[in-house]
Amino acid sequence: MKSATLQALGVMPSLSRPGVSYDNPFAESLFKTPKYRPANPLQAFITPFAARAWVTVLVRWYNHEHCHSAIHFVTPDQRHANFDQQIHDRRAMLYEAAKQRDPLRWKGPLETGSA
Repeated sequence: MKSATLQALGVMPSLSRPGVSYDNPFAESLFKTPKYRPANPLQAFITPFAARAWVTVLVRWYNHEHCHSAIHFVTPDQRHANFDQQIHDRRAMLYEAAKQRDPLRWKGPLETGSA
């Protein structure tokens, strides 16, 4: 298809080099997480079933175990279940108790993640 036809259909051409997906930072961020995970496979999957099984485990870990910095180090599951505020409150109490025990170790305000 010619570029004009693609634009008429509402498809924006990518300005990146072929095989390079840097034009989508959200996808790149998502791909980085499993890439640097210790359980990331080092070789290609033998069967599609093996790939699906690995992705199933990855998605479960990503949503239920992996604490995300963008949501103040809680899991997406905790955030969607509205448990994040309880976690942030407990974290604030824990940090405050630690600061009371050893005030010289702490500088500035406590960062607990609660908004």
